[in-house]
Amino acid sequence: MMAAMVDEPAATESSALRGRILVADDEKNIRRTLRMVLEGEGAEVLEAASGTETLEMLAAASPPIEVLVMDVMMPGCTGLEALERLAAEGGGQPLIPVILISGHAGVEDAVLATRLGAFDFFEKPLDRDRVIVSVRNALRQFAADEKVRQLRSRIRGEIIGESPATVALMAQITKVGRTRARVLITGESGSGKELVARAIHEASERRDAAFVKVNCAAIPRELIESELFGHERGAFTGAMMLKKGLFEVADGGTILLDEIGDMAVGAQAKVLRVLQSGELMRVGGSKLINVDVRVLAATHRNLTELVTAGEFREDLYFRLNVVPIAVPPLRERPGDIELLVHHFIDVTCEENGLAPRRVAPEAIAALRAHPWPGNVRELRNVIERMVILSDGDLGVDDVPAELRGGSVDDDGPGDTAPLFDLSSGKVPPELSLRDFREAVERAFIAQRLRELAWNVSKTAESLGIERTHLHKKMKLLGIQRGGT
Repeated sequence: MMAAMVDEPAATESSALRGRILVADDEKNIRRTLRMVLEGEGAEVLEAASGTETLEMLAAASPPIEVLVMDVMMPGCTGLEALERLAAEGGGQPLIPVILISGHAGVEDAVLATRLGAFDFFEKPLDRDRVIVSVRNALRQFAADEKVRQLRSRIRGEIIGESPATVALMAQITKVGRTRARVLITGESGSGKELVARAIHEASERRDAAFVKVNCAAIPRELIESELFGHERGAFTGAMMLKKGLFEVADGGTILLDEIGDMAVGAQAKVLRVLQSGELMRVGGSKLINVDVRVLAATHRNLTELVTAGEFREDLYFRLNVVPIAVPPLRERPGDIELLVHHFIDVTCEENGLAPRRVAPEAIAALRAHPWPGNVRELRNVIERMVILSDGDLGVDDVPAELRGGSVDDDGPGDTAPLFDLSSGKVPPELSLRDFREAVERAFIAQRLRELAWNVSKTAESLGIERTHLHKKMKLLGIQRGGT
C-alpha cells in the first residue's frame, strides 16, 4: 500500500518533481498519501475533494496547475465528467496532463478516459514508483506543451488569422522552427512570406540572435556578392574599407534570402558553397571565414521552371528546398479577412494618433467579396486609406468604389468603362475592346500603386515606364488616390 511507502529517502535534485500538482479524490486518506509521496519528491501539492472543486481550483490557480491526479468516482461531478469538461475547454484535449485513478476500474472507463485525452490510468491500490514515474513524465509533457504554446503566442503577434489554412501554416512554422532545417517559402507577392520567415526565426533556438533580410531583387547584380559576402579594402573601385557581408552579420542567427529567384547565377554558386561548408570568402579576399547561419529563402517565382530554363542552379534549389512552406493567398482564406481588418484598423489608428474606429458588417462583407490580388499587403493599404479618409466609424461607403464593383473614381475623369471582376473570366457583352483594355490597365496600375503606398516613382520603375508617362496614364484612366 502507498501509505507504507512515505518513509523513503528524499529525491535527489536531478530527479525531483518540480511542479504544481492537484490531487482530487473524495477519500481523505488517498489525498494525504499521494500528497506525502509527491511532496517527498519535491512537488507542490494541492487537494480537491470533488470534481466540481477540481474544476474551480484549476480555473482559479495562479500559477497554474501543471498535472492533475484525479479519482474516477467522486460525488456530484465524477472524474470522467470533469475530464470531459477539460477536454471540451481545450478543444478536444485537456490543456494539462490528467492522470486518472480508480478502485473500480472497468475496460469501458479506461477506453473513455483514453478517448478524452487522459495521460495515464491507474487502478487502486497504487504503486508508488509507477505514480512517481507517471507524474514526472506528465510534468515533462506539460513543460513541452507550454513551450509550444509560448512559441505560437510569439508567432501570433505577427500572423493574424484563424482559418484552417492559417492554422495549418502555424503548425508548420512551429514544427520547423524548432529544427535547424533550411526552408523554402513560396507564395504570391504580398501574402506574408517575410512574416513566415520571421516567425520561423522566433520559434527557433536562434530567436535572440540576428534576423537579417536580403532582398535579392533590390540589390544590383554587380553588388550582390559584396552585400552577401563582404569585401576587402581595395577589392574594387570605391571599396575604401573592409566591409562585412550580411552572412557574417547573421552569424549565429538567421538570414532570409528574399526573392531568391532573382539572384545572379554567379552569386548562387557562392551561396551554395556557404550552404555546403559554412565557409565564405569576401570579395577580394583570400581567407576563408566560417559562419553558422540558418538560411531561409523566399520567392514568388516558380524555381523549378527557372531551373529548367537554366536561370537557377538545380543543386542550390535542392539545398534550399529541404522543407517547403507554401503561404496561401488571401483569397484562399477569406475567413481571416475580418480579423485582419480589425487588426489593421487598430494599427493605423495607433500609428496616426486617431481615435479607435469600428467597422460595419456591410463593409466587412464588401471587403470579403474582393479577390485581393495584392493579398494582405493590398488589404492593409486599403484599410489604412479608409481609416485616414473617414471621419469616424467605417461603413460600406468608405470601401473604395472599385472594391464594391463601381468605377475607380465615381466622380473622376476617365470613368468611361464599367469595372468588372477580372478574376471571374466573364466580360459584359456590351464592353468594347478599348473599354476592356482600359479597364484591365486601370485595375493593374491602381493595384500596383496601392502595393507601393502610392509612390509614383517606385510604381513607374516597377512597371518599366517613365514617371511622366505614368502620370499621363493615371490622368487618362481616371486613377486618383482619393478614389482608389
